Amino acid sequence: MKQIKLKGKDIFDGQQLLGPDKVLLLDENGVVAGIVAEAAAGDNVTELDGILCPGFVNTHCHLELSHMKGVIPEKTGLPAFLTGVMQSRNNAVQDVSDLIARAEQEMWQAGIAAVGDICNTTATLPQKQLGRLYYHSFVESMGFVPAGADSRYTHSLVTLEAFRTINGPFHQCSIVPHAPYSVSQPLFTQLAATPHNTPVCIHNQECAAENELYQQKTGDFLTFYQNFGIDISDFRPTGSNSLEAYLPYFSQQKILLVHNTYTTLTDIRLAQQQPVETWWCLCPQANLYIENRLPDIPLLREQQCRITLGTDSLASNHQLSIWEEIKTIRTHFPDIPLAEILQWATSNGAQALGISNRYGSFQTGSQPGVVLINKDSKRIL
Repeated sequence: MKQIKLKGKDIFDGQQLLGPDKVLLLDENGVVAGIVAEAAAGDNVTELDGILCPGFVNTHCHLELSHMKGVIPEKTGLPAFLTGVMQSRNNAVQDVSDLIARAEQEMWQAGIAAVGDICNTTATLPQKQLGRLYYHSFVESMGFVPAGADSRYTHSLVTLEAFRTINGPFHQCSIVPHAPYSVSQPLFTQLAATPHNTPVCIHNQECAAENELYQQKTGDFLTFYQNFGIDISDFRPTGSNSLEAYLPYFSQQKILLVHNTYTTLTDIRLAQQQPVETWWCLCPQANLYIENRLPDIPLLREQQCRITLGTDSLASNHQLSIWEEIKTIRTHFPDIPLAEILQWATSNGAQALGISNRYGSFQTGSQPGVVLINKDSKRIL
């Protein structure tokens, strides 16, 4: 069998940069055979101008919103952004399937190998059946009125069953809550009790209004509910931030907390005290697009939180590129080592999605794809 030998300016193996004197060995199917010293690699080594890296893992995307690029204005704040999405998401001017395929191609070219993708419909199912990228489909359930919990859960289960039909080496799925401001206590209970359902994800503390709602039942979400005729008379504020109110539902589970733009030290310490395997997904460009604010990334690092990266959707981002997310983090936090951020983008994401046997690192026997990073990132294998 033909062997592929690649040498770059450096090799990142999923954990660390190994230096310029190493060669990555793969078989013709892209399965990793090892990493050896250049002197032991023999002939026919292809030299490339950049860092060799495993394919990126995008742990938070909304592929089904690919028709909404540029539709929602920037920096409006989350309640206004959500209003725009809800009012516009069904106004597709082109065939949504074509735009979904185009968005996937963008991720492919930028070096993304695996995606945690949010689904409210089955719009992305035909594309995922092709098996070009690995997907974990997070089927969202939402409904803030307690009386509607059963019907909302049942509706989402129907969507989940549709995605389960393509489960296999390139796809898995689970049913998950959308966000603390859109899921009632009875619905949280049903979602948390769903068997064989891992990992779970949730949009967490993406705006100040979410915490204010749970603390005092005041703030911008009251206007949001009123605009859509949502009766929240049954909601009782907990007097705490939102994370404290819902995280105990997911005891003994794995959960991916997404955005975390307004997460505090108290929230992090609370999460660390819960019997929950917690991962913290950052989508910095979407945070800037919607709230014009970034999470306290130095705080998350200081508290040794397990961090992953996502792109969110084309409704809240100009492109679906993990490398662009990395560049944004490095611009705002230049002291964070590149190798650490690359770990968030590769092996951490693979662990969070439960696919580290194949993706996220250049361990022998894995098949993560190969990305070449210089000024940009591009898939080369």
